[in-house]
Amino acid sequence: MPNEEIVNPAQKSAFDSPWSNSDRFMRVLWQFCWFVFCVWTPKPLNEWRLFWLGVFGAKIDGKPFVHQRARIEIPWNLTLHDRACLGDRANAYSLGEIEIGARATVAQEVYLDTGSHDFSRPEMPLTTAKIDIGEDAFIGARAFVLPGVRIGARAIVGACSVVTSDVPNDVIAAGNPCKVLRPR
Repeated sequence: MPNEEIVNPAQKSAFDSPWSNSDRFMRVLWQFCWFVFCVWTPKPLNEWRLFWLGVFGAKIDGKPFVHQRARIEIPWNLTLHDRACLGDRANAYSLGEIEIGARATVAQEVYLDTGSHDFSRPEMPLTTAKIDIGEDAFIGARAFVLPGVRIGARAIVGACSVVTSDVPNDVIAAGNPCKVLRPR
């Protein structure tokens, strides 16, 4: 079952921001802190990066790894489980929730996009839907994962895939759009 899509009811026109002033302030503060305190850090300073993610409300279980050049839009919408990996220049566009399961790998330059718009309405309000990545899953380099998608446990998604729908457990999937190729 796909993750439920959430439409922002506060957005009255296409020109209104769906974010409150306090949300916008916290997002700017987050970007500043990540740039000043984390981007320059070498890989072994992962615990320092996890500390800053935790300060900004990321839910961290165990010891995941977050590359210093990973981009995280809204850390309080991110959940990382033990030994999960968010790779070099991976982009967690976490306007909605993103949960990365234990030992799952999100490779370099993967784009996890939880936001879109309701194009059936004239004000085109922001919509968000959770991305859920199962334990021991692997998402190959430069894959693009759309809002509301669940990647099953132990699934492998090939590089440069565009994942538009759920990927079951224990399969290898790839392509644009991403399709199951065979069991793992």
